Amino acid sequence: MKDNSEKPAKGTFIQAMKAVSWAFFGVRKHTDHDHDAETLTMGQVIIAGILGAALFVAGVLLLVRFVTS
Repeated sequence: MKDNSEKPAKGTFIQAMKAVSWAFFGVRKHTDHDHDAETLTMGQVIIAGILGAALFVAGVLLLVRFVTS
């Protein structure tokens, strides 16, 4: 008897960044969410989220500095 329950391939860091970007934007397809939940690890999502938040804050700070100068 053969077991056909193979684990899906581990997601890439680019996939994690895309998932976090869509989460920041607030729009996500249900099928994409399900696929990311199967392939991405919690560590990948946390690191991508911290990096995404840092880039967002840096972008806002640069925009404010540009506007006020």
